[in-house]
Amino acid sequence: MKLGVFVSDYRTGADVLDRLTAEKLGIILVGNGVYNATVKENGKSSSVLEKPATFYVLVEDLESRGFSAANVDSRVKVVNYGDLVDLIFNDYEKTIWI
Repeated sequence: MKLGVFVSDYRTGADVLDRLTAEKLGIILVGNGVYNATVKENGKSSSVLEKPATFYVLVEDLESRGFSAANVDSRVKVVNYGDLVDLIFNDYEKTIWI
């Protein structure tokens, strides 16, 4: 199964991601989840970015929190709403929100 996972929080969700299995896993960072792509604590990136997945972050949510694409970890692709719709309909069979 090809699974797209929306992560909308910064401090929770990593434990749920550990329990998911999919042949293709996409993690889409939205809302406060964008902090996973931008913030480092004690020099370390978010543990969410250590998962075996393809990562995306919604640019509109980045910008509304004062970040730009330049602030995003290199493992994360910056997408807009149109790109997000394409991902949902073309790349992932199922989506969930955590």
